[in-house]
Amino acid sequence: MSTFMAKPSEVERKWYVVDATGKSLGRLAVQVADLLRGKNKPTFTPHVDCGDFVIVTNVEKMVLTGKKAEQKFHYHHTGYIGHMKSVRYDELMRTKPEMALQLAVKGMIPDTTIGRKALTRLHAYQGSEHKHQAQQPIVLE
Repeated sequence: MSTFMAKPSEVERKWYVVDATGKSLGRLAVQVADLLRGKNKPTFTPHVDCGDFVIVTNVEKMVLTGKKAEQKFHYHHTGYIGHMKSVRYDELMRTKPEMALQLAVKGMIPDTTIGRKALTRLHAYQGSEHKHQAQQPIVLE
């Protein structure tokens, strides 16, 4: 018996909707990262992009446990000397919760061409409305 290796032409992509209401940011990011990589499929192959599309709604209702909201920071550099910027996560969750989810998922997928391509299939929205009804997404609990 030989090992099954998926081919890029054989991959079937599905659309999933995940509601983030009351869910922890990290736990939700793990679930989304697994769907984006395709690790939930029995035909998962590490060197082939097997992942699905993921729509996350109500991202403004995600929660951070413990004191992470006050103690955790997001750092980025503008490219200019001395321009290291930092934003506390309570401010980030209040102003741009989609970015907080995207940063968490980005840290959980590999930094390769497959990982960067998978991150483009993540769609996060504030509120319960999204513009992907034509794709007939499957609701995940």
